[in-house]
Amino acid sequence: MALQCPISACAMADDLPDSAAPGTPEATGARRFSLPYVVACGLAMGTADVVPGVSGGSMAFIMGIYGELLEAIAGFDLGLLALLRRGEWRAAAARIHLGFLLPLVVGLGVSVLVMVRPITWLYADHPDALFAFFFGLILGAILLIARHAHWGWQGLVAMALGVLLALLLVTQVPVTMPHDPFTLFWSGAVAIMAMILPGISGSFLLLVLGQYQFVMEGVKALDLPVLVPFAAGCAVGLISFVRLLRWLLHRFHGQVVALLVGFMAGSLWKIWPFRTVLESTRNAKGKLVVLRDALAAPPDAGSLVVAVVLAAVGIALVVAIEQLQHRVGIEEMGG
Repeated sequence: MALQCPISACAMADDLPDSAAPGTPEATGARRFSLPYVVACGLAMGTADVVPGVSGGSMAFIMGIYGELLEAIAGFDLGLLALLRRGEWRAAAARIHLGFLLPLVVGLGVSVLVMVRPITWLYADHPDALFAFFFGLILGAILLIARHAHWGWQGLVAMALGVLLALLLVTQVPVTMPHDPFTLFWSGAVAIMAMILPGISGSFLLLVLGQYQFVMEGVKALDLPVLVPFAAGCAVGLISFVRLLRWLLHRFHGQVVALLVGFMAGSLWKIWPFRTVLESTRNAKGKLVVLRDALAAPPDAGSLVVAVVLAAVGIALVVAIEQLQHRVGIEEMGG
């Protein structure tokens, strides 16, 4: 039996009303999100993407905008270029859901620029607290999204596959790579593909590729020779991968949602707040880089209490997001 799942990701063409005109929100499958909510989603995604081990795609999934985001990005194609050549600006804007995408990108960009310093500080000096909060956030999201789903055997298999793939990715050992423009380009392409997947952290893959610290320093300094090839790779990787993922969601929606939930579940291994370092090195600036680590028990009762409290705050935040979604007309997280 095929998995039936009410979590809505994107509109099917067959479900459009007969009166839907090309380029309109109905024809593109666009939902109507409020401007403050979309900006808040961008802020949440940007903050998550800065943290190695946490996925901005998870935040889009939790906030209920995942399907809309895929539809918007998929609009960047040859059809868009044709509309622009003919001067059909309104149709072009509708094709890429500009009213949704622009405030989202603004919120995401502002969040990255503002949060990169405090997040990198927390990551370096207080990783237990940082990851305890995100552990609760992701765990709460998994429980709430899974509650809405009807799990058949196909869904369970897809979720198990997602868990295994996520564990395979998050247990990779960082390598030493050059920082030339070509390497930055394809590193950006790989990282952005991970960022769009719930549970797979693009920042962590940058760590694996030996580019995380270099790119973060480039963001802090607004170093264009670093940012331009990296951003170009992100753009190419994102547009290419999103079209595949969107097609899969249209054809195998319930199974893909289960797979994405599995990705999120598998990522919990990486964001468990207590870890022991098995192997480390220092980069060119003398900063410690962890090569291999493993799960560990809390070092003392005080650390455990702090972690539990912060994880509870993360779970409470997910519940609050779900309540907010009901108020603004989003049926469920996971959309």
